[in-house]
Amino acid sequence: MEPLDIGNSYNQITHIWENEKFDKINGIIQHKKAIDFAKNRGKALDIGCGCTGRFIDLLIDEGFTPSGIDISSKMVELAKERHPSIAFYYGDICEYELSDKYDFITAWDSIWHIPLSKQKKVIAKIVDSLNVGGIFIFSFGGTIDSGEHVNDYMGPEVYYSSLGINGFLKCFLDLSCIIRHLEFDQYPELHTYLIVEKA
Repeated sequence: MEPLDIGNSYNQITHIWENEKFDKINGIIQHKKAIDFAKNRGKALDIGCGCTGRFIDLLIDEGFTPSGIDISSKMVELAKERHPSIAFYYGDICEYELSDKYDFITAWDSIWHIPLSKQKKVIAKIVDSLNVGGIFIFSFGGTIDSGEHVNDYMGPEVYYSSLGINGFLKCFLDLSCIIRHLEFDQYPELHTYLIVEKA
């Protein structure tokens, strides 16, 4: 599946995140941990921002100037309704030009939808768009080996991929990043997140 296919799938299931039963604190503790490593409170970017606005609210509260991008046009539409003063962009992070420099970037539950063949290039682009000392947090499938699969757990088919734990670590080390934190935060599930700093 290509990113546009992912966007179309997510257009069909925005109700999952709009439902009052959705856990609005999902990822908040992890983001607070990442923010503790941030040296500056300038611009921030939420990649795969979705529609809940929970990370946008957190970043505002922590003194950042956030913006968001998502491949789902419906998610972007809903995000703009919640935060009309915040810049949200509809786009594919694989192709989107990141023209700003950021002190903080999050990609919670979104990088794993990028085609496996494009993940290293996207990671390099994200790191390049960080200021020195900037922090990047993202979640991924904490597998040993790299791989990809499709499932319809949420309804429409959705694609997932991962470079694997060592694959991601090598990628960031090759980019001269500092690994600040790695955690299986939903163990024994393979949901994993990394906090890295641009050196």
